[in-house]
Amino acid sequence: MAESTKKPNIFQRWARSFKDMRGEMKKVVWPTKKQVWNNTLIVLAVVLIAGIVICGLDMLFSLVIKLLLKA
Repeated sequence: MAESTKKPNIFQRWARSFKDMRGEMKKVVWPTKKQVWNNTLIVLAVVLIAGIVICGLDMLFSLVIKLLLKA
């Protein structure tokens, strides 16, 4: 096997991976503080609405089951 086709050792591969990762991180477009705040509020609102809907359905189904068991 020729010396030029020799596989790099583990530390060289790690170094290359970290260099590549650092280059990719520089390309990331990070959201602004306002965008993060707006997205957080949207997520909290959706979670709250979903919780209310699930709670309402749970109470409705519990009532239906109680009525069916009494009959």
